[in-house]
Amino acid sequence: MDKDLLNHLSEYITPRRNELFERTLAMRTKYITIVLEDIFQPQNASAVLRTCDCFGIQDVHIIENRNEFQDDSEVSLGSSKWLNLHKYNEAGNNSIETIKKLKEQGYRIVATTPHTNDQELQDFDISKGKTALVFGSELPGITDNILNEADEFLKIPMYGFTESFNISVSAAVILHHLTLKMRQTEGLKWQLSEDERDALKMDWIRKTIKRSELIEKRFWEEHGKK
Repeated sequence: MDKDLLNHLSEYITPRRNELFERTLAMRTKYITIVLEDIFQPQNASAVLRTCDCFGIQDVHIIENRNEFQDDSEVSLGSSKWLNLHKYNEAGNNSIETIKKLKEQGYRIVATTPHTNDQELQDFDISKGKTALVFGSELPGITDNILNEADEFLKIPMYGFTESFNISVSAAVILHHLTLKMRQTEGLKWQLSEDERDALKMDWIRKTIKRSELIEKRFWEEHGKK
């Protein structure tokens, strides 16, 4: 990341927008990430994206096995613009490929579904390490491929006749609780690194200003770089 270029591009946004970016970046995290497995209702998927942005979750991993992910802009309100969406749709088994990559990045895989060895939301230990929360398709739920690879299982306590929440509601309830606990846990390194913040701010600025590529081209010409 070239700091000079970042500072130069920052001059093309208003001070108010720059302050908003800095304030938002300070609260962004990759310590918790979301995995959506084969969601087929655009309204649900888009509502989850909106929830992720609201709670400061930067990365969303989208598994497309049978169903192609679609963003309903009327529901997400453009939140996908500010998130990193990682799609998995090229492997023979996209679910396994996704879990493999997340584990390589140091994430523990947490399936959000009732299970023999599950734990309730309030008992979840967020300090144990980076967490990838997996939400399954609306009807079949999380597939056996992921259940067999999951490190932990998490459920929301239920006290009524209905067995479960809608996926978007589940994501909102879980993220509200865990992001609050994450930020309140002393000594937990949940914030983005300086390099991650700079790269993300650069991406946001490029999406904000018109014809950013021409501005960058002129910058490099004036500074003797390509």
